[in-house]
Amino acid sequence: MNNKIGVIARLHADKPCFTQLSNFGVQVCQLVSWAPDLWTEAVAHKVFDEARQQNVAMTAFWGGYCKPADWNFTTGPLTLGLIPAAYRYQRTRELMRAGDFAKALGVRAVITHLGFIPENALDPVFQEVVIAVRQIAHYLKELGLEFWFETGQETPVALLRLIQAVGLDNLGVNLDPANLILYGKANPIDALDVLGPWVRNIHAKDGLYPTDPMQLGREVKVGEGRVRFPEFVRRLNEIGFIGEFIVEREIGGDEQTRDILTTIGYLRKLLEDQRP
Repeated sequence: MNNKIGVIARLHADKPCFTQLSNFGVQVCQLVSWAPDLWTEAVAHKVFDEARQQNVAMTAFWGGYCKPADWNFTTGPLTLGLIPAAYRYQRTRELMRAGDFAKALGVRAVITHLGFIPENALDPVFQEVVIAVRQIAHYLKELGLEFWFETGQETPVALLRLIQAVGLDNLGVNLDPANLILYGKANPIDALDVLGPWVRNIHAKDGLYPTDPMQLGREVKVGEGRVRFPEFVRRLNEIGFIGEFIVEREIGGDEQTRDILTTIGYLRKLLEDQRP
């Protein structure tokens, strides 16, 4: 498996972005920002130079959008991604701006969450979101970029339906296996049967299914949840996945650092053991 292991790096305009990478012993990252005001040519050049000097490979740019954004089952469907009509126009413009920034960074793709994609293909909102995604994807295609969707709020089938409806060849999936579990949307190993050909990047994260239907499941350290990483990685190998594993641990402090370091070691051994 020609895979690389990396971590999340946060965009900063006034300080280095990649300091933690050396602490984790990696040179690969996914750059993340929820601050469109920072997505300027000057900041892009600063980050590009920093990455080159430190020999850091940025796999993609994860672009957030204007708030609100609630990660739950109640107000989440009303606030996340391109689904809510009240925010769709502004977020469409912001994600196109993310494309300009990603182009200046020299990365391959823009990634985002689309939100709770309707399951019914005849739902008017589904068609409206298809139009918005097509507009962004076409803009990115003109820039030579791809548009990847992080899994989470939607079922794999709904995401596949949207990809096919948009119909452009620069679409892909940033598969977060834990999110499929946290939102109760799918078994991530089985999800590869649906989305496998479109998977470009992996978030190495783990979690538990929701037991309270009003609350998301709980994120846990990789190897302690329901993803079943040995089987997951084996299946990725079977379908020919050659992308990166970006370790993500959505807590803070010393525990986050310890868990990321442990996960990097765990993945390195797992990938080595499964190498043909």
